[in-house]
Amino acid sequence: MSRRRFSRLQGNSRGCLAFEPFFLIPYSMFGTYATLYMHNLGVSETNIGWITTIGLVVQVFSSFISGYLTDRMGRKSAILYFDLLSWTLATLLWAVSQNAWFFVAAAIVNGFQRVPHVAFYCLVVEDTKPSDRTYVFTLLQIISVIGGLFAPLGGLLVERFGLVSGVRIMYVLAFLMMTFQFVGRHLTTRETEIGRRKMRETRELGLKESLIDYGGAVRDIFASKPLLIIFGIYILFNFQATMKSTYLSLYLADYLHVNSGLISLFPAVSSVIMLLTLWLLMPKIPEHATNRAMMAGFALSVLSNVMLVILPTSNLAWIGLSTVFAAVGLMISSPYLEAAVQNAIDDEKRAKVFSMLSVLILLLTSPAGIIGGWAYELDPRIPIWIVSAAFAVSVLLMLMHRHGERVRTDRALKQ
Repeated sequence: MSRRRFSRLQGNSRGCLAFEPFFLIPYSMFGTYATLYMHNLGVSETNIGWITTIGLVVQVFSSFISGYLTDRMGRKSAILYFDLLSWTLATLLWAVSQNAWFFVAAAIVNGFQRVPHVAFYCLVVEDTKPSDRTYVFTLLQIISVIGGLFAPLGGLLVERFGLVSGVRIMYVLAFLMMTFQFVGRHLTTRETEIGRRKMRETRELGLKESLIDYGGAVRDIFASKPLLIIFGIYILFNFQATMKSTYLSLYLADYLHVNSGLISLFPAVSSVIMLLTLWLLMPKIPEHATNRAMMAGFALSVLSNVMLVILPTSNLAWIGLSTVFAAVGLMISSPYLEAAVQNAIDDEKRAKVFSMLSVLILLLTSPAGIIGGWAYELDPRIPIWIVSAAFAVSVLLMLMHRHGERVRTDRALKQ
């Protein structure tokens, strides 16, 4: 990427993105082994599900208060203090975990990650020119995908030190690198103009008055049929993502008997395929075909997961092909789904509606961990079937959405 293109990053966007790899690299390393780490320390599949759900419930709460805290504390303070709580402290707890109670404590503190999540987007967007925001978020997505290329480093640690010791080392590295990121970002960014104004305004209001308007946002969500359909797809997308991220590695190692050190190769392969898709395929998708591309992505995701259960084998070529289909499917569906959600929300009500939408999504996806745990104990293939079903239903909902759009367009032309 040219120096001229890098110069488009100014102020907070430059400070935020410059330090982002220090989060994504260690996260990609330990994320692959988190479930296996718990399982090897004696946490049962059902308890893994409960711990995942506890974390999601805390995320629901922190999502609800995130807007208020971000306005009250300011973007910089909210993101610094709650990142230190939800990631620095959590990675330290994970590193020294001995039993399920350590993981419960870590899940609770990590659940407050929704506060810095909201604060980060405010910090990176508010002082960035509207014309440069697409570039900023595209670069952020590229950094995220490249971070997955470092997942095999975790595999090397597991091969060298064993699974438990290797993952402990990953969490210590994450503790150090993430803390460096949080402090470095804090020192190279400044509070936004809107942030300073919101801090003054929020101090004049109580918590009750600041949160009371969210009831209207919920009514707006349920009053819009197009938003409800997209919302349903979004729920299913997040539901399957939670279940798959929790149980796929366990399924590969425990049921398919894939070597633990090799499992980290699949996220790296996925990252490479996603980058190639972003470079070669997505520029060829015309604007009017985004809905079809989304459905094609969901269909590929169904195929990738069904492959793992109809032919349960440890053959790396077969699992690798499934990974390729999953990566292409995710890359050509996720960005368009995010855009469809945003386009369905009224610009004048965007902040409140999206905030409450996030709360409701988390609330409705929280049972994914428990359901996955119970299903896995019945048959390890069931969670993968559930993931496949979520994508299949999404295709049907997308067809309903397209039909509704055509009906509304025809009515508008007749008028």
